[in-house]
Amino acid sequence: METKFTFSDLLFENKRRKPQEFAEIAKELRRDIIKSLAMAKSGHTGGPLGLSDIFSVLFFGDVLRYKADDPKWDKRDKFVLSGGHLCPVLYSCLARAGYFPIEELSTLRKYGTRLQGHPGLDTELPGIETAAGSLGQGISIAAGMAMTHKLLDKTDQRVFSLTGDGELQEGSVWETAMSAAQYKLDNLCWIVDDNDCQIDGRVKDVMNIKPLDKKFEAFGFNVIECDGHDIDDIINAFDKFIANHESGSGKPTVIIAKTFMGRGVSFMEDLHTWHGNPPSFEQAEKALEELK
Repeated sequence: METKFTFSDLLFENKRRKPQEFAEIAKELRRDIIKSLAMAKSGHTGGPLGLSDIFSVLFFGDVLRYKADDPKWDKRDKFVLSGGHLCPVLYSCLARAGYFPIEELSTLRKYGTRLQGHPGLDTELPGIETAAGSLGQGISIAAGMAMTHKLLDKTDQRVFSLTGDGELQEGSVWETAMSAAQYKLDNLCWIVDDNDCQIDGRVKDVMNIKPLDKKFEAFGFNVIECDGHDIDDIINAFDKFIANHESGSGKPTVIIAKTFMGRGVSFMEDLHTWHGNPPSFEQAEKALEELK
């Protein structure tokens, strides 16, 4: 008999909170991730768990400007998940923000679902700005959006995009970095999930990309480093990006966030083997016990 998991109907508003409140939101996101992946029996667990603290601030901390009841609001900021396989944490955020029913999280990766294994536009899921799949392409699309807002629309809209650190092994991301600096896209916030894990092992062993701070500085970026599990540090990083944008510096921003894959679940933490594996029902129950 299969274990049944249920999702609460808890919604979160987009507003400033105390650090401990974001920690509780992040824990709720982690519970959603574990439940939906266990029910799907496929998908990526480690990365989404490691990103939950960052996403809690981005979506529910008065950083990303959006209206869940008006997904196509013409003054909204954009978020592009370049590492599309990390979508369980994005889907949880969108559901908890009110874009679609929370119960729909139970349909992740199932036939006919709107919650595909990588975000897609074909399902018309509210809150998804572009399809994602081939690594390196999402950040390029995000830069194009930022260019449109800054040079053509001339609005103050901001574009946030997240890549994994292993994704930086793709050459196209560095073409994007050159373009972002060339066109002075200070409305672009590039978030790098620096967990040193990819499907084949440690990033530094597969193809070393360090030092990231020096590389992005050489490309003309405003570089911010933060602890991706320290809420105060995350808030401060986003505040620095917003200040950089409002100052009209002309420099795109990169936030290099040090995270740990599988954060919050002891038997998954910092293990690359959880990059593309879902938990069994027994493992999910153990993880949820830790995430009470």
